[in-house]
Amino acid sequence: MTFDILTLFPGMFASPFAESILGKALDRGLIGLRAHNLRQWAEGRHQVTDDAPYGGGAGMIMKVEPVARALRDLRHQAPAAPVVLLTPQGKPFRQADAAALAAKSGLIFVCGRYEGYDERIRSLVDLEYSLGDFILTGGELAAMVMIDAIARLVPGVLGCEGSAAGDSFSDGLLEYPQYTRPAEYEGMRVPEVLLSGNHGEIARWRRLRQLERTARRRPDLLDAAPLSVEERRLVNDLLNPADETSG
Repeated sequence: MTFDILTLFPGMFASPFAESILGKALDRGLIGLRAHNLRQWAEGRHQVTDDAPYGGGAGMIMKVEPVARALRDLRHQAPAAPVVLLTPQGKPFRQADAAALAAKSGLIFVCGRYEGYDERIRSLVDLEYSLGDFILTGGELAAMVMIDAIARLVPGVLGCEGSAAGDSFSDGLLEYPQYTRPAEYEGMRVPEVLLSGNHGEIARWRRLRQLERTARRRPDLLDAAPLSVEERRLVNDLLNPADETSG
């Protein structure tokens, strides 16, 4: 899978993707990453990519012409790759989106700068995503986060094929608590069930902890989570404990 990034600052992508798991995936050819300088498609001696907004207002707006020329060339090189625009107005990026995009042969990211995009740029892209209700200085960091989330789902990248299956959000819930050695640290013990070797009991304990943790920390996730009737009843009890009164 190849990630093409259209940006004014291609150097930002060198260090983050030279390290750790994704660095190894690049070395092994499991993924590819190409950061393209948008100024390459800008005209004039100064290669200007922004201009003042019509109607007045603060800041500068990213021009449509260099983006259009760049996307025309990048689509020619990777015709099957959807174009992703990073923007606060986009759809919130979720784990399900990462899984769907990981099945593509490639993606083209458009990283904005300045005050915003010329609205006509939106007609040139296939998808618009946002990381959340906050503003960054540009789309580069958002693209890095999305690429990390997507690339780790590409077969072979994580090494252990089951590593991603138990992640938070992979089944609509938060992940269960995890422990490793030592079995006791300053009076805090690992739950006995995890030391029992009983895989059925361990699976049930983990599922219950998932439900409890999600109900307490992210109850908004429960509506769309694939739960059984019994799990729905348990979650309802967790969210709406019965009032206890004494006589």
